[in-house]
Amino acid sequence: MELTWNDFEKVAMHVGTIMMVNDFPEARKPAYQITIDFGETIGIRKSSAQITKRYAKADLIGRQIIAVINFPKKQIGKFGSECLVLGAVGEDGDVVLIAPDFKIENGLRIG
Repeated sequence: MELTWNDFEKVAMHVGTIMMVNDFPEARKPAYQITIDFGETIGIRKSSAQITKRYAKADLIGRQIIAVINFPKKQIGKFGSECLVLGAVGEDGDVVLIAPDFKIENGLRIG
């Protein structure tokens, strides 16, 4: 199925910086609970991310990522995920985060 340009423009992908990372033992698959700063306009959002195979919690703090911020909130147990962190997923479920090459302003839109 092909997307139209109008379809693509509806996907709000923005740059954010990871501020806090916590274990998420209640998740069905190994995951972290992540708090992300998307700048003044968008603010702080939380997400669940299955990135434990490749990333240690301490290595994620201060790292910029790209996330889709206009999905409806998804309840995962007692945790509410407010955005979808983007990454490339390998066959074994190993996720490599998609991120800007250089430090840029939080909240910038990807397009």
